[in-house]
Amino acid sequence: MKHRSMRRIVLASAGIGLIGCVLLAGAAYAQTPTHEAAAAPIPNKGDTAWMLISSALVLMMSIPGLALFYGGLVRTKNMLSILTQVFTIVSLVAIVWCLYGYSIALGDTSGPWANYIGGLGKAFLKGVTADSTVPTFSNGVVIPEYAYMVFQMTFAMITPALIVGAFAERMRFSAVVLFMLLWVTFIYFPIAHWVWATAAPDDIAAAAKALAAAGDDAAKKAAQAKLDEVTSSAGWLSAGAAPWMGGSGALDFAGGTVVHINAGIAGLMGALMLGKRVGYPREAMPPHSLTMTMIGASLLWVGWFGFNAGSNLEANGTTALAFVNTMVATAAAALSWLFTEWFAKGKPSLLGMATGAVAGLVAVTPASGFAGPMGSIVLGLVVSPICYIFVARVKMAMGYDDALDVFGVHCIGGIVGALGTGILVAPYLGGVGLTDYANITGNNAGTYEMGPQMIRQLTAVCSTLIWSGVGSAILYKIVDLIVGLRVPIDAEREGLDVAEHGERAYNY
Repeated sequence: MKHRSMRRIVLASAGIGLIGCVLLAGAAYAQTPTHEAAAAPIPNKGDTAWMLISSALVLMMSIPGLALFYGGLVRTKNMLSILTQVFTIVSLVAIVWCLYGYSIALGDTSGPWANYIGGLGKAFLKGVTADSTVPTFSNGVVIPEYAYMVFQMTFAMITPALIVGAFAERMRFSAVVLFMLLWVTFIYFPIAHWVWATAAPDDIAAAAKALAAAGDDAAKKAAQAKLDEVTSSAGWLSAGAAPWMGGSGALDFAGGTVVHINAGIAGLMGALMLGKRVGYPREAMPPHSLTMTMIGASLLWVGWFGFNAGSNLEANGTTALAFVNTMVATAAAALSWLFTEWFAKGKPSLLGMATGAVAGLVAVTPASGFAGPMGSIVLGLVVSPICYIFVARVKMAMGYDDALDVFGVHCIGGIVGALGTGILVAPYLGGVGLTDYANITGNNAGTYEMGPQMIRQLTAVCSTLIWSGVGSAILYKIVDLIVGLRVPIDAEREGLDVAEHGERAYNY
């Protein structure tokens, strides 16, 4: 036993040393200087401050928000394991994001595969300096690239952490670490690229102006080719790089597809492949601390203002709109779940309200910058009964053990929000309408048609479900072959706190 422990310590030390060498090499590589254009716009200090605050708020959603929310829902013997898993995932993804995640997801959008995945041009944060900038969604407005990089890092941190709730109380810690490393690399980074690797508004407008000014047919053909190259799509120019996602005009303001549907379907695949917890559903497995869960849910709600309002990348009226929508949709969803459960079970519950609040936050995420406040209230009222059906009825009917209802709340709530966004963006329903940066004569106004927009939203939803669902199942199988997914039955009965970590959340 002593030799085995010593071997583990040596291997861990060697691994940490290897990571250190890679970081040192990357740091040297990343010092290549870049040259800004002489007339480059200057970041606004208010925008910069808001983005850094938003990044801190989103980090708070993961630790301590999500960790406490999930931790309170599991049994006492597994509380510490949840805290450890979430904390580890957040830390792991932060490093991976700097090494290559930022580059392939959002940083390097050049190259022949730009519609599918980014390049390694900004691996080890090469070329990212205190002076480099990235565009926002307004013409002529930029923010520091470091602020953008770290904001998007926090999204990459929390998304895989959401998944652990589906297979809570039964997965090996080594399997969790290996799976999350593979998952962010092969599932999260590509989907983030598809949806958020957007063409700069100024680049689109410049290409559109060149097309309008082109004289002969040859010049028009060349200008049209340039516009198509900049936007990666000859159709709607709202967002996104992939033809089947944002490049076709699908709307996702803050991550309904990238974060919630993505994590939710991955969680369901994990619950199915690991199987049910020992004793489920015969034995009662109530949450050990709804107080912790309520604290976690409250931190999630506060942090979500950075998540949604921060996704505007600047501080203006749209930021305020996203802030208000996040507030009212969440309140409506919490009340909606409360009354739905009260009617169905005869008693309202704190757990129901907290779950409903999260469902509302999930649903309003893709719509937060597109819907109006009244539309967001309707979205919150609608999402809770739908998620409640999946949590309280569908899960029991189908027999899968999604321990903390990741699929029922995040995936289903994300789908409701993504499809609802296609409706609530309509100007005649109080939405902001579509943005077409190539429309140089109409203040970037696009023409909204509900039918085509709903097709685009459904395409984005299905693309995410297929890529993440199938891809996650493959990754679970790979991890199972390498280290094994599930802890032994005796370890599960004892609890993962002691069996996996050798310590307890509570010593009394």
